Amino acid sequence: MEPDEDLGLIADEIYANGDENTQRHRPIISSEQLDIEAYAALYSGRTKIMRLHFIADRCGNASMQLEALRMAYDEIKKGENTQLFREVVQKIDGRLGTNYGPDPAWADSVDRRADLRKEKLESELNAYRTNLIKESIRMGYNDFGDFYYAHGLLGEAFKNYVRTRDYCTTAKHIIHMCLNAILVSIEMGQFTHVTSYVSKAEQSQDALDAITVAKLRCAAGLAHLEAKKYKLAGRKFLEVGPELGNNYTEVIAPQDVATYGGLCALASFDRAELKSKVIDNINFRNFLELVPEIRELIHDFYTSHYASCLEYLGNLKVNLLLDIHLHDHVETLYDQIRSKALIQYTHPFVSVDLNMMANAFKTSVAGLEKELEALITDNQIQARIDSHNKILYARHADQRNATFQKVLQTGKEFDRDVRSMLLRANLLKHDYIARTSRKH
Repeated sequence: MEPDEDLGLIADEIYANGDENTQRHRPIISSEQLDIEAYAALYSGRTKIMRLHFIADRCGNASMQLEALRMAYDEIKKGENTQLFREVVQKIDGRLGTNYGPDPAWADSVDRRADLRKEKLESELNAYRTNLIKESIRMGYNDFGDFYYAHGLLGEAFKNYVRTRDYCTTAKHIIHMCLNAILVSIEMGQFTHVTSYVSKAEQSQDALDAITVAKLRCAAGLAHLEAKKYKLAGRKFLEVGPELGNNYTEVIAPQDVATYGGLCALASFDRAELKSKVIDNINFRNFLELVPEIRELIHDFYTSHYASCLEYLGNLKVNLLLDIHLHDHVETLYDQIRSKALIQYTHPFVSVDLNMMANAFKTSVAGLEKELEALITDNQIQARIDSHNKILYARHADQRNATFQKVLQTGKEFDRDVRSMLLRANLLKHDYIARTSRKH
């Protein structure tokens, strides 16, 4: 390999990465099975149940599936969502014994209480509307929204939360309405509504506190992630302040902010942005401390230790595929991160030994050639492959010729400008001014 002089330091790091004898003092994590109990403890409310439900659907491990269903069953029994309860019971299918059966007595009791509660809320709301007390009407619709949300009727909950908007009298009321609408929209997967209500809430800047700002940024990040706008998602998650803490566990955990933000940044940021917005970001560093694997793989990527970085990613993949928001994006993000690593590896060099590069990326030379061919075809790497000698040659632009062409172009532009100025000066000298005729 022949590294360019101005990129010597990067080249040394990359070169070292291909050396099997280079010792890494940082331990590589093992791909351990997800600790469902610890994972579920990060969340609260409906999202806790839905995440457990999702894990049970997606994981291929029977004991892990039953553990997730058992925890989901216990969590549902603390609430009032009988529809979700019946779904979980059907999935358990008697595999957890009699203690985790249909329990019709509990379900009927909850449904009866729900009917009584609904009648009471309807009579109260009608009374408020008769008296035309805006604050009471707002609270009445809000209570209805809470009622429907607790029973899993998300569409009805969303309608009632949004109806409170006409009766909001302060900026705080509007923000409260927006947060409720955002929560339900995320649960329904309606992320266009999420973006809309985040924007509405952000218009009331004076009433926003630090915790609310952090919540809105998380919600906006999830919306961008769902839309596959990874750069925008990364920026939003990186802007989340430490005030978030455990204040938004009904939607997202601080560990998720580190994972989502870190992976989106790796996939979409250039080297300078990765340094300034991720590695040197003191606030985000606090989140990264909660997920050391993400912190280490970002550091490895930046310092060009790609084998280690890709190993971390490989070990994390199984668990990331069980994440309710990230699962659809794991393959795309991983492909983009790997492509960026390949591009960054080849950038400083005039020629690259494919055998050494394959060793650095823990892959075969044939597989590496296919990846490089795709990047060259896509014009992401300006190079050609010598398949016989297994060497990648960079196609560097002819700097001398480019400089001459630029000088010639500058000369032509200067000549044109001088001629224009001389023409204008002569016209002024002879008082030759073209006047536009006015229409009367």
